[in-house]
Amino acid sequence: MDNWREFGTDELTPPLRAALGVFARHGYHGASIRTIAEAAGLSVPGLYHHYRSKQAILAALVDAAMAEMLTHTAAAAEDAGDSPATRFANIVECLARFHMARRDHAFVASTEMRSMDPDVRAHHISQRDAQQTMIEDAIRAGVDAGDFTCRHPEDAARAIASLCVSIASWYRPGGPLTADDVVARHLGYARAMVGATEA
Repeated sequence: MDNWREFGTDELTPPLRAALGVFARHGYHGASIRTIAEAAGLSVPGLYHHYRSKQAILAALVDAAMAEMLTHTAAAAEDAGDSPATRFANIVECLARFHMARRDHAFVASTEMRSMDPDVRAHHISQRDAQQTMIEDAIRAGVDAGDFTCRHPEDAARAIASLCVSIASWYRPGGPLTADDVVARHLGYARAMVGATEA
C-alpha cells in the first residue's frame, strides 16, 4: 500500500454503495430491497441477481469496510518499523482517518450489529477483535519497551477503539476541526490513556 493515510473512493460495487446510503439514512430495518434496487438503478430481480437477500447485502457491505480498515491498519503498523511507540501512533492515526473518511461505512457497521444474523455478527466481531488486538499488541510492546506505563492494555485498547469509532458520528468535513486536528487531538487522548512517557 502506497499510503495508508489516504482513503480514496471506496471499492464498493454500485449495489453496495447504494445500499450504504439507504442503510445510513433509514437503518437496516427501514430499508427495503426495492428502495436499494431503485437507488442502484436496478430492478428488484436485478439486485437479487447480485445478492440473494438484504442480509447478504449488509454482510458484504460491512465485510468490505472492515477489510479495508484492517488492510490500512496493518500497513500503518508495518510502516512504523521497530518502534512500538510509532506503531501505536500510526494505528491510532489510521483508525481516526478511517472513521473520518468512511463515516457511513463505520456508522452502519457499528449500529447494525443488532441486525446481523448470528454468523454474520460472529464474522464481524472477529474482524473487530483483530483490529483491537493490533492496538493491544502495540500497547504491550510499548510497555515492554518502557514507552508506556499502562497497567491494563486490554482495557486501554478497547477505550481507544471506541474513541476512534465515535469520530464517525460527529466529524464533518468543513467543520471547525481539520482531519489533522482530529488526529492530533485523538493521539493526545490515546497517549494519555497508555501513560506515554514522552509526547
